[in-house]
This record gives sequence, C-alpha cells and structure tokens, in this order.
Amino acid sequence: MNPFEMVVLIVAIVGISSVLKARYGVVRHKGEDIYVGSPREQADAQRLRGEVQDLKDRIAVLERIVTDGDRNRSIALEREIEALRVEKEAR
Repeated sequence: MNPFEMVVLIVAIVGISSVLKARYGVVRHKGEDIYVGSPREQADAQRLRGEVQDLKDRIAVLERIVTDGDRNRSIALEREIEALRVEKEAR
C-alpha cells in the first residue's frame, strides 16, 4: 500500500466514523463522548436523574434517623426492619 492510499483510507475511516456518530447522536464534550438522543430520551433521562436524587435524599434522611437519637429507638427500629425482612422472605 502506497502512502497516498493509506491517507485516503484514514480520511475515509474518519469520515465514516463521524457520520455514524452524528447518526446515532453522539457528541464529543470535554474529551468524552456523550449520547445526546432524542428530546423524549433526554426528558426521560432528566426524570430518572431527578428520581435518583430524590432516593439519595431519602436514604440520607433514613440513615440520619437510624444513626441519630437514643439507642432504644435504634434497637426497636432494627427489630422492625428485621421483622419486615423475615416477613418478605416468608412470602
């Protein structure tokens, strides 16, 4: 393969890959490929991000409830959680 054919092949590969990236909605942002998707997919992704953040907030509150406060309440809560776990396994 002579150098001219190699240059043409490299240019063709780069061109085809950029067309495929554009076709499938992938853009390069700060050195990383990001899938853009359709507006509906973006809305779903944003909704899911919000749900994940809400769940993280709820977990933080539950951790604070369990770890803070008096020891007796914590022990009672542990027993309730264990009872629910056993009940779920029994089903």
